Amino acid sequence: MSTLFTKIINREIPAYIIAEDEYNLAFLDIYPLAMGHVLCVPKKETDYIFDLPHDEFCNLHSFSQKVANAMKSVIDCKRIGVAVIGLEVPHAHIHLVPLESVQDLNFARPKLNPDKSDMIQMAEKLQAAFKSL
Repeated sequence: MSTLFTKIINREIPAYIIAEDEYNLAFLDIYPLAMGHVLCVPKKETDYIFDLPHDEFCNLHSFSQKVANAMKSVIDCKRIGVAVIGLEVPHAHIHLVPLESVQDLNFARPKLNPDKSDMIQMAEKLQAAFKSL
């Protein structure tokens, strides 16, 4: 059975997609820790990130770096934080979270529930920034 992320990759369910290449996809987390929280996923469905073949693992991280650079260019924050947890969806993924402090990367905190218009606006800014890199 396909994961939630595979359904997003296959465009079976909607998402705020901000970047894509041949092997990876980046989209906004709909319940972010901070506005602009992005998930980077490989298009190939693999449960555990460390089970990815070496080249796919490196490709996902390189893609995530480019996404993070795009994020930093449009989001006013100190850093873009990185987290790999892998328990909530059985599909390898990297969280990229705008940070002001280490507490911003605390997944036990209540998540945001942004308006659709705010998500669309953020996605459009990130799409443009990614394309300009």
